[in-house]
Amino acid sequence: MKKILLALTAVAAMTGSASAADLAARPYVKAPMPAPVYNWTGFYVFGGGGGGLSNSDQFIQTTTGAVPLTITQRQGGSGWFGTVGLGYDWQFSGTWVAGVFADGQFGSIRATVQDPFAQITANQKLEDSWAAGVRLGWLVAPNVLSYVNGGYSGAHFGSANFTTLTGADAGIHVNGFNRNGWFIGGGVENSLNIFGITSPGWFMKTEYRSAFYNTKTETELSNITNLPTPGRDIRANSWNQTISTSLVYRFNWTGPVVAKY
Repeated sequence: MKKILLALTAVAAMTGSASAADLAARPYVKAPMPAPVYNWTGFYVFGGGGGGLSNSDQFIQTTTGAVPLTITQRQGGSGWFGTVGLGYDWQFSGTWVAGVFADGQFGSIRATVQDPFAQITANQKLEDSWAAGVRLGWLVAPNVLSYVNGGYSGAHFGSANFTTLTGADAGIHVNGFNRNGWFIGGGVENSLNIFGITSPGWFMKTEYRSAFYNTKTETELSNITNLPTPGRDIRANSWNQTISTSLVYRFNWTGPVVAKY
């Protein structure tokens, strides 16, 4: 009986040793890497272009006494523009980004101007505009920002020469002028690190914007004397809508920051 007990004890001891050896031989597995962290805080510049629509509510009034002569009618037009600008963003609460920016637009967005009394018409250009505002965005992905913006906008509208129904020079024009207003809009900005291409700091943004400008009285003037002729004014406001696509360069963007082991 003693011999049987000794044999069982020896077998148990050998089994325990083998199990301990197996546990010690487990391979080492490295912990998974954490998700990359992108930092949107910093300065940026951008440039691009796009197209726009112009709408204007107009009516005719007398130069003397400002007596309305027609009902208000909406006129429209379209055109293209280029844009350049700069800004600064702050990232906070992980997925929120707030910023300030300023930009300028230049190009040719035309709008129709008409005097039905004289049966004359002209195209007046929005030649350039400028804006300063704020934006607030949310990161739908670490390198994709969806945002809304708004602020001040100013614009310069060029002079316009009128023509008759046959296209002949009517001998009448209105001068160019500057107007103040405000804008609201929104867009999406995303990193160009896509399809295996590495482009640190480079982004693309697409933005919609609506700008509203104060009403302006434009006096019809003679091309020869530059005096009021024939005693009528065009009273009009302006509403412009634009869509642009721009390349953006962020000075602080060097790629995602990953924790080190």
